[in-house]
Amino acid sequence: MTLSKTLEQLEALGNAKVRAQNAKGGAGDNQFGVSLGDIRVLAKKIRTNHELALSLWETGNVDAQFLAALLIQPKKLSAREMDRMVRSLTFVRVADWLLAYVVRQHPDKEALRQDWMAADDRWAARAGWDLTSERVAKSPEGLDLPALLARIEAEMANAVPEVQWTMNNTLAAIGIHFPKHRKRAIAIGEKIGLYRDWPVSKGCTPPFAPIWINFMVSRQG
Repeated sequence: MTLSKTLEQLEALGNAKVRAQNAKGGAGDNQFGVSLGDIRVLAKKIRTNHELALSLWETGNVDAQFLAALLIQPKKLSAREMDRMVRSLTFVRVADWLLAYVVRQHPDKEALRQDWMAADDRWAARAGWDLTSERVAKSPEGLDLPALLARIEAEMANAVPEVQWTMNNTLAAIGIHFPKHRKRAIAIGEKIGLYRDWPVSKGCTPPFAPIWINFMVSRQG
């Protein structure tokens, strides 16, 4: 499928309600407002198409970038291309799809993680903390957890919102998976108070780290 035909299909699927929701979440005007369910259906129809995905990404269109995240073959991206894509992000929901479907599958993600953890760019830093959260939960060998907690305690309160989210994920992951550091992780969460009053639907766990940690630990028991 060509780029123009794909964009035509995306435009046809757009609706005002989704555009408004995206705008409320920080998206700009370069969007059609396609539901994520419809994007998934279209991705299944097209199947993996790396070159098309790259062209879709370059449009900067929100819906095209959502679709691109499902069509890209991460192993075909160089580390430089991956870094450039992350730093070109403009919308947090697209960022989360790129992290989940592309960045976490990239063969050079550990080297990228280390670079991004020192980055000033908000999107690179968000990606770095996201990968760190994943490592804490799945392969923590070699990570200096006390140093991570110290950095979170020093930086999270004043970090930009895009970075706060994945930094908080790392804090929670440490508290959930490492009893030795749980008390300190909970104390840091209480001290900073990030997401303390976050509204959640009934039955959902709030992102406030102390509640999140205690809930997940209780499930482990």
